[in-house]
Amino acid sequence: MHTKYVFITGGVVSGLGKGITAASLGRLLKNRGYKVTIQKFDPYINVDPGTVNPHEHGEVFVTDDGAETDLDLGHYERFIDENLSKNSSITTGRIYSEVIEKERRGDYLGKTVQVIPHITNQIKEKIHKFDETDIDVVITEIGGTVGDIESLPFLEAIRQVGIEENDEDVIYIHVTLLPYISGSNELKSKPTQHSVKELQSLGIKPDILVCRADGPIADSMKEKMALFCNVKKQNIIENKTITNLYEAPLMLEREGLARVVCEKFHLENIEPKNEEWEKLIDRIKNLEDKNVNIAIVGKYVELEDSYLSVIESLKHGGFANNTKVHIELVDCEKVTKDTAKEILGKYNGILVPGGFGNRGIEGKIETVRYARENDIPFLGICLGMQMAVIEFARNVLKLEDVNSAELDENCKNPVIHIMETQKSVSKKGGTMRLGAYPCKIKENTLAHKIYKTDLISERHRHRYEYNNSYKEILEKNGLICSGTSPDGTLVEIVEIPSKKFFIAGQFHPEFKSRPDRPAPLFAEFVKSIISKD
Repeated sequence: MHTKYVFITGGVVSGLGKGITAASLGRLLKNRGYKVTIQKFDPYINVDPGTVNPHEHGEVFVTDDGAETDLDLGHYERFIDENLSKNSSITTGRIYSEVIEKERRGDYLGKTVQVIPHITNQIKEKIHKFDETDIDVVITEIGGTVGDIESLPFLEAIRQVGIEENDEDVIYIHVTLLPYISGSNELKSKPTQHSVKELQSLGIKPDILVCRADGPIADSMKEKMALFCNVKKQNIIENKTITNLYEAPLMLEREGLARVVCEKFHLENIEPKNEEWEKLIDRIKNLEDKNVNIAIVGKYVELEDSYLSVIESLKHGGFANNTKVHIELVDCEKVTKDTAKEILGKYNGILVPGGFGNRGIEGKIETVRYARENDIPFLGICLGMQMAVIEFARNVLKLEDVNSAELDENCKNPVIHIMETQKSVSKKGGTMRLGAYPCKIKENTLAHKIYKTDLISERHRHRYEYNNSYKEILEKNGLICSGTSPDGTLVEIVEIPSKKFFIAGQFHPEFKSRPDRPAPLFAEFVKSIISKD
């Protein structure tokens, strides 16, 4: 079968859920037996999100092959349950840097390098990366909103693909907003009309409109939009606001999105196997409330998207244990030895996530201390593991001047130090230990009980590591290393066996968690909170 292409654009305002629409369509097509992948084109000039502050775009999601990507790739992976790659995350910065590199090598044979055709050709090259694979449908989300000047090269490139490919192989989906005016008690279609007109002025005629609305869209409004937007009425899809994002695929199934796509592609609209997803949604709707209250103690508490995969993974852990998980973001800068009990006392689970830099570090260390001394189930991730090691060395071993060399390179006892492979690195972007690496798990440990295997693979994003010079004394006093690299040189997991649940990993287990197949660490973390043993 010739590769099919779906291009998803957004109009009116940002944040309408293009990513969830793309992910939902991917799940619905996969449930029909088609092989699907998803990619995201982001119009910012950063080469990748790796150096971007989480306050700007939320978390940085890492793929198996070590790409630092936009958080939408997390949605894609969680919905379609496929591991994506660097080919699924493209930015303006990456496109321009590759074109400039080609120009410097002389690849263009002295021609004047221009946006058209050189930039657009480079974009199309990324779109066609999956042509010689077993992928049936490539879904491409264009970041930003139609009308943004920075998105124009991407829109021009997908317009060209529509001309170059057969009509039945390309679909344009435009996601828009129908604002609700409370004074007149009605939805308004005019912003959508203007957005479609803007898109058409660029040479792109949308085949499908996915209209975000807080209420049902009347047939009369669909008829009006069909007339003014030059889209078939049956191709106007209602996208109602929902409380649980995992309901989106089934909602869009009922609205006929996948059916319309299959018709346009001349694909057989195979009876979808949605039963497992339906069971998941039914389970989510009927979760019990078992008093699971978890604090995520970090420094980016103003924006939940900074810890999006962690939050979703905790929810997945709840799904596996048939319980609602109540999550609150706690500002680590407010946690001190004097305030720890007041701030953290109401939680029966504590998680310290990844991060970088000095800000809030002492609060994270105090958080670990409070969890350890009060035997509150604790999960540390990446920097959270490093904080657990520092806290133990300070307060159990009573070592003086303990820190990470990242935070204080002159400290007397650097229990965390830079990786040997990172010592010569000067550039920041894309140079950390990134992607999936194997981890060998020690038998008769909590880690082995959780993973139920001797060897796992988890994704990483760090420069600093556990200092093996302190391993013997730390283990002798109760902080054991239960997971290491296969050659034993890198410590990946630490735990305190004497505690109910105290474990931390140098990796990011949240990146591989799925709603119907939660990451084991999160499922067992939630289970430990429920357990009364």
